Amino acid sequence: MTEAASDRQRSWKDRMPPDRAWKPRAGGSKESRATEQDRAAGSRLARAVDLGEGRFARASIALRLYRGTRRIRAYLRWSQEGQTQERYVGEVDADTRAANLVRAWEMAHAAGLATTETVPPGSWASSAASRAVMSANKGRDTKPEKLLRSALHRHGLRYRVGVRPLPDLRRTADVVFTKVRVAVFVDGCYWHGCPEHHRPAKKGTAFWQEKITGNRARDAETNEILRDAGWLVIRVWEHEDPELAAQAVIRAVRSRQEGGDGKQS
Repeated sequence: MTEAASDRQRSWKDRMPPDRAWKPRAGGSKESRATEQDRAAGSRLARAVDLGEGRFARASIALRLYRGTRRIRAYLRWSQEGQTQERYVGEVDADTRAANLVRAWEMAHAAGLATTETVPPGSWASSAASRAVMSANKGRDTKPEKLLRSALHRHGLRYRVGVRPLPDLRRTADVVFTKVRVAVFVDGCYWHGCPEHHRPAKKGTAFWQEKITGNRARDAETNEILRDAGWLVIRVWEHEDPELAAQAVIRAVRSRQEGGDGKQS
């Protein structure tokens, strides 16, 4: 411990550490908190806890002030099989939260509590970074989906979310109007091969091209099956303006409502 740090600890026996040394910023979003942890650890991949068998959990550092001792303690936290796990890392004594998080991550790595994620043998990913990005991609409740749903809700439409239009067909639509049989899919530009924004991968080209080609074929098949069953299929690219997309959906739903039986295509 440096002389300056030692002086701070001695002074903290007579006063509480400042809030800026441990307290998170009020009103911070989940994304901003994750970015703060990434920056302190050095990267998102450096926030890993090795669960064995090539599996990793994304961890974070929690700073807590213990008023009785006037000390700030750091804890490593992560989720494993639905349960929150926690390990004590050590005490930190810098004047800012950012510096204390950096120090806590250094101690967690030095103690072997945290590690830097690597690509497990046999992984489809070309690097740990690409694996982390792909693993983080959501299959439901993406930002474009939420924006579209919010716009539809503001205009008074009610719908079901993430359900199968046809119970026997293992295809899930993002927004479903059951009575008038309108199914809305919000497609990601990369995964579904958007002609405007899709850019081929530079590594593992054959694998990803086959994956995306398969997704597009599945989309076309889904469209055909639903239309044959009397459903109207609307596909919205993630880059589209949510309000304009909502207006298109509203027109389709109201047209079918006016048609009465919802069986027109």
